[in-house]
Amino acid sequence: TKVSEVHPAGNKPSTMRKRLDKIRFRGHRRDEFLDQPESPNTSDTECSEEVQMKPQIPVREPEEQREAGLGSFSAPLQDDSRTDLNEVKGHLEIALLEKHFLQEELRKLKEESNVDALKQELEKERCRRIDLEQKVNDDDSLSNNFLKRLYERFGVHIEDFRFQPEENTVETEEPLSARRLTENMRRLKRGFRPVTNFMRNLSALSSWYSVYTSAIAFIVYMYAAWRGWVIPMFLFLAILRLSLNYLIAKGWRIQWSIVPDISEPPEPSKEDLTVSEKFQLVLDVAQRAQNLFGKMANILEKIKNLFMWVRPELTQKLYVGLWVAFISSCLLPYKLLGFIIGVYAGIKFFIIDFILKSCPKLRQRFDTPYIIWTNLPTDLQLKERSHTTVSRRVQAVGSRGNLGAAAPPGLNRDEDGGRYYSTKRGAFHEVFNLSESEHPLAECVNGWRCCLINRDKKTPSDYIRHGVLYVTENYLCFESSSSRSGSTKRNKVIKLTEIKDIQKYKLLYSIIMLPGSGMGISIATPTTQKPMVFGAMIHRDEAFDAIYSQYRKMMVIATAASPET
Repeated sequence: TKVSEVHPAGNKPSTMRKRLDKIRFRGHRRDEFLDQPESPNTSDTECSEEVQMKPQIPVREPEEQREAGLGSFSAPLQDDSRTDLNEVKGHLEIALLEKHFLQEELRKLKEESNVDALKQELEKERCRRIDLEQKVNDDDSLSNNFLKRLYERFGVHIEDFRFQPEENTVETEEPLSARRLTENMRRLKRGFRPVTNFMRNLSALSSWYSVYTSAIAFIVYMYAAWRGWVIPMFLFLAILRLSLNYLIAKGWRIQWSIVPDISEPPEPSKEDLTVSEKFQLVLDVAQRAQNLFGKMANILEKIKNLFMWVRPELTQKLYVGLWVAFISSCLLPYKLLGFIIGVYAGIKFFIIDFILKSCPKLRQRFDTPYIIWTNLPTDLQLKERSHTTVSRRVQAVGSRGNLGAAAPPGLNRDEDGGRYYSTKRGAFHEVFNLSESEHPLAECVNGWRCCLINRDKKTPSDYIRHGVLYVTENYLCFESSSSRSGSTKRNKVIKLTEIKDIQKYKLLYSIIMLPGSGMGISIATPTTQKPMVFGAMIHRDEAFDAIYSQYRKMMVIATAASPET
């Protein structure tokens, strides 16, 4: 029973010793701190007491054993409990020493690092940082307000000078449409109408179509050139034209033109057109586009060939003229040079051009710009000449020396341009019994296929003839396809000055199967009771424009040359 009562008491010191060991070895070991001589006095005394107490433990044990006697069993148990208590006491003393050493180390570290001073300096720096941030925020707010106001006032203009990469936008091409093609051609015609009217008025002013208007314009221009007011005069005319356009836009009816406007026939509504008429309308639009592009290509090719010395004798005149103008601009004062150019331009426009237009032979000999422009070849003409030259060489080789022929048989040579003109029946002038100078105009080199309806005839063979229509400088020629080679009885030649009236014509009955849907041109002459009709023409409008313009030109020349006027 005594043994059972001692065991719990003996377990209690052992558990306390284990806990003290855990507490002790959480920090550094004893040998890591200062040595014993460096420790304070209190620790020395405690350590000396510990040393003195340790040898007393074995001394007490024999005394207690002697007092208890060999027969008692509780003496060894008491000695064990005392030993455990002494060990616990030693551990506590060691823990106290370690705490003391740690406090001393902490105090020394605080003294060496001067934590309080560092805290004060850190607080000062923190306050200074807060003040600086406040000032920076105030400055930023002021600068932001200033920049905001500056951007609101000048930002739009500044954005204009910002460099940005150019965006390459690809335009979508519209699909081919007959309606769109027709509308674009009409728009182009309406857009060119002011330019064509201006050129017609200038041509009428130079041709003295209205004598009083041309005389007043000549006097005003020459006076302005004499006084050196040519440029101010043109500027004033431009301002006057814009003022008139403003009044017209406001609803005023102001019409001023030297030449009366040509009234164009109204276009029929699309709803009233048949299928064949719509198809014919598309063909007419395509033909106009083709002819327009052809004229533009001819102009550009002539300018290119002029500067590329394709015809050296023509480019040489331009070269000499440029040298004369350059030397004159270097030597003569600009006022005198402007006076000379202004006077020469007025005399050339109002007098010289009028004389040269009235006398075509003089124009072909002395009008240098006209000679250069008409003799300049296009690329197509150069190609035709090269083929003609090759064919002539082949024929010369085949005839073994027959080099005397100036042109292949069946061709008529134009003296000015060097081009050969022919028909299916032979040379052009031989087919129609005309002079060699007569040749088709550039608009109808190949002619217009049509049928001649002579309503004065009764027999069907004479009433309708199929053939090709040509227009020359002085004549309107129709070559019948049924005429035999060398025979000119069924061909028709009409002098332009003998034509009494020329109009667009459409048959009352619809001939759908014929080309052109019955569209044609009616021409009245003194020798016919009823006007002749050239119908079934696919390119009726083009033919009418070419014939009518040449007809008016010849009538103006004939009127100017007649003694009555």
